[in-house]
Amino acid sequence: MRRTLVAFTYRDFRVQWIGACSSAIGTWMQIVAQNWLVLSLTGSAFYLGLDAFLQQLPIILFTLIGGVFADRYDKRKTLLASQYIQMATSGTLAVLMYLHVVQVWHILALSFVTGFAQSFGGPAYQSLLPQLVDKKDLPNAIALNSIQFNLARVLGPLLFAATLAGFIKFGYNEPQAMNAAFALNAASFFIVVYTLMSLHVKHVPPTDTKRMRDELAGGLHYVQHHGSLVALIVLAATTTFLGFAILTFLPAFARNVFNADASTYSRLMAFSGAGSICGALIIAWLGKFPRMGLTALLMQAIYGLLIFAFARSHVLWLSSLLLFFTGAALMMVFSTVTSLVQLIAPDSMRGRVMSIYMVAFRGGMPLGSLVSGYFASKIGTPQVIAINGVLLVVVAIYFLVIKSHGVREA
Repeated sequence: MRRTLVAFTYRDFRVQWIGACSSAIGTWMQIVAQNWLVLSLTGSAFYLGLDAFLQQLPIILFTLIGGVFADRYDKRKTLLASQYIQMATSGTLAVLMYLHVVQVWHILALSFVTGFAQSFGGPAYQSLLPQLVDKKDLPNAIALNSIQFNLARVLGPLLFAATLAGFIKFGYNEPQAMNAAFALNAASFFIVVYTLMSLHVKHVPPTDTKRMRDELAGGLHYVQHHGSLVALIVLAATTTFLGFAILTFLPAFARNVFNADASTYSRLMAFSGAGSICGALIIAWLGKFPRMGLTALLMQAIYGLLIFAFARSHVLWLSSLLLFFTGAALMMVFSTVTSLVQLIAPDSMRGRVMSIYMVAFRGGMPLGSLVSGYFASKIGTPQVIAINGVLLVVVAIYFLVIKSHGVREA
């Protein structure tokens, strides 16, 4: 147990973990409520994909600049600004719902603003993490950080389902329950703001500051000439492009495949999150271990097969079980790949390297959701998810058998 939770022996990591987890629970409440709201307003899987695309689009556009900010400026102040903006967008959506004037374009615009804030907060958080623990415990910290995210992915949807059931029991309707989810998410940001202010880490200004353009070019040049980094980033991009659509389109599966309501959708999300927690716990226990790259590739192939099986299933209990295992496999892939990138990146360039990684990691989500949403409107959501699963297996086989690019040996 001590080996699995070793990063919690560091005071600042514990504080930040609690704050981030509290805020993430509120965020996942909002994600579930917002997805269901978009589907209720439009009845279209395409708009689900478009909403996911617009939230992630700023990450493609601005995260590289956010990485330069993370290397140059105080990471805590950048994170605080990001939290304040996200708090404001959640509060605005709650007000629009309360006034009964919300339209789908409001949701899309607020999603874009939220993504803009995350494009600066993400690199700052990723580059702050190594300052909270010793380097030998960094893979453990990354895995435990994944656990808080996925614990929230379990508790957030379940909390929304409980809120929905409670509101309906006392005579309120579904939109009022969604409004409560948005308001609770806005309030949750106060916790992470408090924990950020409580950290003991200090900002050390860089001794050699160049123009922002030169620093950005330096980060790109470093990654470009480090073959294993390029391969890991490509692997992350393809996995998110093909693999995250299953979560984006879960509302469509709940409504169209299982003829169920928002509560069933919330439970499906919770199964996926529970599996992710188990996968992250396994990586946390393993820590830094030999052949991490080979493990990531094998788990990606398994993830693709599980996605294919989920897409072909029409039995709710079997689909829930498959979602549990897909969550575990996906988290083992990303915790391992992220640890490898963090271990390779030098301290002086970690913000820029992680921002490039985040563009690939987070950028694949919106592009994949948008493309999958388009094809889902043509041939059906289950068919698209099944195809994505097959393509994930093909990508894993390429790195395993045809050309490793250093990933298999990492």
